[in-house]
Amino acid sequence: MSSLAAKPRGLYFEEFQSGLQIVTAGRTITEADIVSFAGLSGDYNQMHVDDAYSKKTAFGQRVAHGLLVTSIVSGLAVQTGVMEGTVIAFREIVEWKFARPVFIGDTIHAVLTVGETKAMRRIGGGSVSIAIDVMNQGGEIVMKGIWVVLMSFRPVE
Repeated sequence: MSSLAAKPRGLYFEEFQSGLQIVTAGRTITEADIVSFAGLSGDYNQMHVDDAYSKKTAFGQRVAHGLLVTSIVSGLAVQTGVMEGTVIAFREIVEWKFARPVFIGDTIHAVLTVGETKAMRRIGGGSVSIAIDVMNQGGEIVMKGIWVVLMSFRPVE
């Protein structure tokens, strides 16, 4: 009996062309997300977890942790499938800007735009720079920056 190996769903290094855009699904930020992240990270800053305190801040309400939203964006990017079975590693965040606050009830999504690619023969793939714009439900950019991922070369058949 022969078996067929599942082919990765993700794109290989050679398929990442400069200008390629990928839009993620949306995800609504919940109070449970914030409380869970505070417990996981130990970041119980009052602006995130204290409703009465946060009402007195410039934002007037609780704000999601910036790193929580960054982590959710990472998950949204993976859920597109473009890296499934073909990513070698998340290499670096070249830059990242927290442009606007994200509140409980905001729905975010990300627009990923491929920039520079660089083959790295010694690792069997290459680096792909991806500009990321994280948008809220109003179309405002809440975060943006550039991530670099290492992607596998297409296997020789």
